[in-house]
Amino acid sequence: MTNGDLSRSESRQVAVAAATLGPWRTAAAVGTVVGGAALGVNVVTGNWSLDILAGPVGLGLFFFFLVGTVGGRLRRDTGDRRLQRWADAHPWESALPAAGALWVTTTLAMTLLGSSGFFGALFASLLPAGLLLVIAGVVGSVKRSRKRA
Repeated sequence: MTNGDLSRSESRQVAVAAATLGPWRTAAAVGTVVGGAALGVNVVTGNWSLDILAGPVGLGLFFFFLVGTVGGRLRRDTGDRRLQRWADAHPWESALPAAGALWVTTTLAMTLLGSSGFFGALFASLLPAGLLLVIAGVVGSVKRSRKRA
């Protein structure tokens, strides 16, 4: 299954399907622990503001998507080998669904739980989404180059 064989719509569907390969239960546990620890630090240090929940939730979401996406790239025991091969061949494209989901959920968390307006949250959440995209893309590219060697 090469990229030339797929339409844009099919390519997006395969990218979303490849995003399901990650260890999402482990990612949920890591995101919960990191978010809870960040909330605990905010409570203990007396950082009482409107953003007391927005920051820890955003941090927990980042680590949730980071562990799930990068773990999916590094896993070897996945069920569908065709999806794994496609994700290995297209590391940047397979990282896009997780980065987009992080962008949307972080924007919602900052808007609903914090004092940010919608457009401020939209632009502020670009940084963690971009960082996730770069990390997952680099990990996938390194895995692909090591597999060729």
